Amino acid sequence: MKAQSLGLYVKMDGGQDLPTRCPLPPLLGHQCESTLQSTQPVHTQSPNVLGQRRSHWTFTVRLRPESVNPYRRLRDSTWRDSARPTDVSTVSHEFTAYRMQQYNLQQEKHGCRSSIVIGEARWAGDPGLNRRCVIMKLLDFTVERYREALLQKAGAILILLPSNISAVPQDIVQGFMVSESEALQKETLMPVYIAPEDDQLLFMYDQLKMAAAARGSSILVRVFSSMVLTNGFQVMVSNNSPIKSITDTAIITLEGVLPGAGEDLPTIVITAHYDSFGLAPWLSYGADSNGSGVAILLELVRLFHLLYSDPHSHAPYHLLFSLTGGGKYNFLGTKRWVEENLDHAESSLLHDNVAFVLCLDTLANGDGLFLHVSRPPKPGTPQHAFIQSLEQVVSSRFPWVKLGMVHKKINLGESTVAWEHERYSMRRIPGFTLSHLDDPRSEQRGSVMDTITQTDIRKLKRNTVIVAESLARFMYNLSEKDIQDSRLSALISFLSSVPRATQLLDREAGPVLLVNSLEQQFRRYLQQVIRHTFRNDRRDPDLTFFDQMNQPMTMYRVKPAAFDLFLGGCIAAYLGIIYFAIQNFGHLYTKLTKMVTRPKQQ
Repeated sequence: MKAQSLGLYVKMDGGQDLPTRCPLPPLLGHQCESTLQSTQPVHTQSPNVLGQRRSHWTFTVRLRPESVNPYRRLRDSTWRDSARPTDVSTVSHEFTAYRMQQYNLQQEKHGCRSSIVIGEARWAGDPGLNRRCVIMKLLDFTVERYREALLQKAGAILILLPSNISAVPQDIVQGFMVSESEALQKETLMPVYIAPEDDQLLFMYDQLKMAAAARGSSILVRVFSSMVLTNGFQVMVSNNSPIKSITDTAIITLEGVLPGAGEDLPTIVITAHYDSFGLAPWLSYGADSNGSGVAILLELVRLFHLLYSDPHSHAPYHLLFSLTGGGKYNFLGTKRWVEENLDHAESSLLHDNVAFVLCLDTLANGDGLFLHVSRPPKPGTPQHAFIQSLEQVVSSRFPWVKLGMVHKKINLGESTVAWEHERYSMRRIPGFTLSHLDDPRSEQRGSVMDTITQTDIRKLKRNTVIVAESLARFMYNLSEKDIQDSRLSALISFLSSVPRATQLLDREAGPVLLVNSLEQQFRRYLQQVIRHTFRNDRRDPDLTFFDQMNQPMTMYRVKPAAFDLFLGGCIAAYLGIIYFAIQNFGHLYTKLTKMVTRPKQQ
């Protein structure tokens, strides 16, 4: 299947002679080719230090068929150190571990507050975990064992993540997601880390499990095993620098318009948040939540651009598309963008007649679709007419798909909102969220297990067809043949190839390039494209992140303390025998002489 080209947008200082073909950064995959095209130098809003003019460069990425799997790129880049062959006989092993989320949302603390780990490693099923570093696989990381580690005041938790998540049974994946959600709800002083599996770590895990099993044997077997046979392990993060808060994280929201034909037209807003969330920011790829919503939105942008390019096929609606940041943190990007348009902008399409807001969230899986509303639409309204179009498309094209409406009132007493449309409903703008999830508290909305291997491209296309044709029926006819399978696959693969955690999107090269690529897609198809950058008030920030999210961790192979006692006893016995032999040398020499001469006399 031939993949569709994706436009990548970067800004570079002018005056540089760059080759027409150059490799992409590793995070975007080794098997991509890029074509570099230059446009005329223009001034930007944030000029460089020297005040020079800057050029806009456009990367066009053609994804080869064999590079569609982003998890292969994940292993080649993020996990490249752990993928190398290792010798399990080495005494020490250094690897990269990714720390659990740590953030403050509206002064409420979440995640682990510590990063330093110095302790003896123990398996999760071992009864004695006090001040130990608990080693777990996905199967071991359950709510019960996590709470038990907290209760016993364990020193740290290290979770080993398999390189091939697609081979993990779904019940284990679901159980891990539940435990992951439980761990992220509150703060803890116990450091929690995730590390990709490698030979050394798997060897350590097996040794620790054997030691835990030996503790259930007889006293003699336990003593002998712990003293002689079993290896002990020490795990350490030696970074002693204090954790620093980050209050100036930029939240970027993109908007673009396809203007309709006529004056005083109503506006349809189509939006999706593009950031991801999970136990560790560096492993949060968010393929389904919400790479799927972004992919569908970008395909809708392309489809309706084709229709609006012909003045004769203009619909009597303005189409306003937006990609918002901070969606995983109470939809802060949406909140600030709505406030910017309604309270500060002199003219905005949100000021005028808004027909409805359609929010796309988590749409690459499931056998059903749910329309989440804060208030059921009344007959005769545009949102009611769109829902009828949605029902007609589903019943005629996909009758096996369950379509339901979930009504949830907004509780103004709560500090957080469940869905993105609630940010609009609080400002009396009608809206709803379309998702294959019926519960906003679903663990699938924020997990490191949400990779492309957990998505279904066929269902992503099906949901794209449903949304596109429902909008088209609401405005005019559009057939399913205009949906491009290859482009949808390329989009979801591209979005899932880079971690999109909010704290990385304005600091790390890969995520920054991804946001610029999304902006370029908007500029290619839409008009009046604006890039909004929102930052917290440092005196009273709504959202605070912390550093040291990825740390070098070292595992040392040692013998347990009992082995030192055993070895010390052996040495003492040896020295005692030598001392006794020296003190009684004459007596021993006489006895030995008699024993040697007696056979000769006989």
